[in-house]
Amino acid sequence: MPRITLAQAHLLVRKSLVDHGASGIMAGATSRALVGAEAAGQAGHGLSRVPMYTGFLRTGRADGKAQPVRVAERGGAVLIDARNGLAYPALEIAEAEAGFRTKEHGISVAGVTNSNHAGAMGLPVARLAREGLVALAFTHAPASMPMPGGKRPLFGTNPIAAAFPRRDAPPLVIDLALSGVARGKILKAAQNNEPIPEGWALDAEGNPTTDPHMALEGTMLAVGGTKGALLAMMVELLSVALTGAALSFEADSFFREAGNQPRLGQVIMAIDPAAMAGQAAFLDRVEALVEAIGGDEGVRLPGDRRWDAEHRAEAEGVDIPRPLLDQLQELAGRVVA
Repeated sequence: MPRITLAQAHLLVRKSLVDHGASGIMAGATSRALVGAEAAGQAGHGLSRVPMYTGFLRTGRADGKAQPVRVAERGGAVLIDARNGLAYPALEIAEAEAGFRTKEHGISVAGVTNSNHAGAMGLPVARLAREGLVALAFTHAPASMPMPGGKRPLFGTNPIAAAFPRRDAPPLVIDLALSGVARGKILKAAQNNEPIPEGWALDAEGNPTTDPHMALEGTMLAVGGTKGALLAMMVELLSVALTGAALSFEADSFFREAGNQPRLGQVIMAIDPAAMAGQAAFLDRVEALVEAIGGDEGVRLPGDRRWDAEHRAEAEGVDIPRPLLDQLQELAGRVVA
């Protein structure tokens, strides 16, 4: 498998996006997000998303010239309108707003509306945690999961991310989607004509299925059954009702290049522990929990694999499947040999 440096990866992403209509600012923010995800070991939200984004730019599902604007603010709250561009310029503004507003008010919430696919939400919360803040992020996605007992897709996989600072150590980072399995695994099974396990999906009539083709025409199931579905509903309401974004079932699938502008929403919340029990007390409690977890052999902390991957990527670069690298080189005009 070919290996490229992070600098080469940034060049491929930026050139691909600019050549397909993105502004330099949008391409730069998107490159930072995608290469950051790739370096952190989250390839599903890394360079593999470039063809999807260039397709959105080409078909108008994303406006490459959009410039995010603040449309509401009061105290620790602010709303950013992404204006139907790719999500990352608006998310960078929301992250910065959450950081400085929290330091002033003790807590903040920064929303993004009229947005797009938001990728690895663990990245912005991890950066805020490195500033000593507790951070949470929520986003939704085009609908793929039903309410318990239903068959109509209403909610997206609706990821949740959270990060907690530590004393003299990288933050704890929790980043998860609320579907029982990634939709990409069902797509791969369909491509290989292989059955999927029971409990992954329902067919179009709402019946459990092990046929991946029928699953793709139906719905995915939430992790943990009813509890996971209701968590997805909570994320939906936070991401949509607070920001005025479109609901998941109003957004066309990301797995089709053509479709509507999804108008999704994201929310980043941050809390300064100093405004509560105090920074020292917070860090003491975190380390007490970490010590207890570490006493159980074979257990690893959330985020550890991420930091190991990032250090390795900075030193050695990242491995990219040859078909993807060829596709990226074609999109970027072969600027990387």
